[in-house]
Amino acid sequence: MNMQRPSDCTGLILSGGGARAAYQVGVLSVIAELLPAGAANPFPVICGTSAGAINAVALASHARNFADGVDRLQEVWSQFRCEQVYRSDWPGVTAQAWRWARANLLGFPSAQPTALLDNAPLRKLLERTLKFGQIDDSLQSGALRAISISAFGYQSADSINFYQGVERISPWARHRRVGVQTRLGLEHLMASSAIPLVFPPVLLNREWFGDGAVRQQAPISPALHLGANRVLVIGVSDNLSNQPVGGRRGPRLRTAPPPTLAQIGGHLLSSTFVDNLEADVELLERMNRLAGYLPTGSRYSGKGVRQVEVQIISPSEPLNLIAARHRKSMPRSLRAFLRGSGVTRASGGSVLSYLLFEAEYCQELMELGRRDALAKAEALQRFLGVLCPLQAPTEVDAHAGGA
Repeated sequence: MNMQRPSDCTGLILSGGGARAAYQVGVLSVIAELLPAGAANPFPVICGTSAGAINAVALASHARNFADGVDRLQEVWSQFRCEQVYRSDWPGVTAQAWRWARANLLGFPSAQPTALLDNAPLRKLLERTLKFGQIDDSLQSGALRAISISAFGYQSADSINFYQGVERISPWARHRRVGVQTRLGLEHLMASSAIPLVFPPVLLNREWFGDGAVRQQAPISPALHLGANRVLVIGVSDNLSNQPVGGRRGPRLRTAPPPTLAQIGGHLLSSTFVDNLEADVELLERMNRLAGYLPTGSRYSGKGVRQVEVQIISPSEPLNLIAARHRKSMPRSLRAFLRGSGVTRASGGSVLSYLLFEAEYCQELMELGRRDALAKAEALQRFLGVLCPLQAPTEVDAHAGGA
């Protein structure tokens, strides 16, 4: 039986991945159902990157009632359209393509950074739907200890973790990893979700920032720095769930065709959004095994190697295949613009899985998240039941503890 330790603190890690973050909402909806009605946020520390940072802010701003925050996320994601995230109309797409080509191919200087897509609609959506002032209310009420948003500094080449806490939390500086305490706002979210080349970088404190997943060597680290010693990781890659038997892929029966630009771009995006999280989880598991050899009292002392309980939920089905099935739901202007790169073919599903902010696709990812979370409902109940420090125990829990 797992025993609660006085210093226990649970962290929630919401990784980046563009439209793939809809999967996280499905998982969160099951967690909300497992908690008692009206329960507060069960995660004192919440860390988000890219689109996961948007989900993190929504949860943090509704931390006093976890289900309300999840309901708000479900409402937004289930009705998403690409036009709410980036310009997808013909004038918007062609104008942005011309600005990008003029600056990057023809060499004409531009006062503002350029990108393939104009994400001004996302800024308007976040301004309308998120209440950053409520984060402070959550912190003051005790429903939240800290929230962190990751972004990448193009000048410093550092992964910067902007965090907000109710009290002074010591900043940290590691190799290419820095923690900065601040009051979070819209610009931090826009910076964290600025996918390289796809969306323009954002100026923050005299430095340009882009997507927080870039060079994020240790995605779990911010939660540990903010006090968590057990974490729930909601990933957006099926690699964590579907490892090949024996660690090796099956043989190829015939030569594959040359990769399209979309396939190459898909691998580059995956290396940005997925690979670092998988490597960090693997490293943490190795450190836990090492900590297991230490005396019991020293495993949680905060000195040397600490043991960190990790619960992982990630897609049980390839998201690129799901995206490929919905490729015709992408706006016609974007299909025409991206056809030459191979995005509109079945093989372009990987890139599409990050950019397809369409309700049909997002709803299927949410449903997949629900199925995967329900399949691990017993493990989730144990994980959440061990520690809910911000939620008063119910009468049933009190009797169970006495037994």
